[in-house]
Amino acid sequence: MKISKPKVTCCSPLLAGRLTPDEAINLAAIFRVLGEPTRLQMLSLIAVQPNQEVCACELVEPLGLSQPTVSHHLKVMNEAGLLERERRGTWIYYRILPEKLAMLRESLS
Repeated sequence: MKISKPKVTCCSPLLAGRLTPDEAINLAAIFRVLGEPTRLQMLSLIAVQPNQEVCACELVEPLGLSQPTVSHHLKVMNEAGLLERERRGTWIYYRILPEKLAMLRESLS
């Protein structure tokens, strides 16, 4: 007569916190955008502002970049859904979307 031993598992199932394929694709695209050091620095500069917004022109001097380069990086982050933009006269202001940053934070925890 064979005595069967109860199966003992060492870990909880890995499927509990799993991303869906669509979520993984979306997050990977955002992380690719943030893979550029200048964009991370820009996001950091915007985040520490009182309203978490800046005019594109305000980033030229601290970053030491030309206005077209700054505008390009802001456009890429806007298209990725990290920032929203608002035109005020001839200037464009960019604001962080807190829900997108919260989603990134949650995906890493």
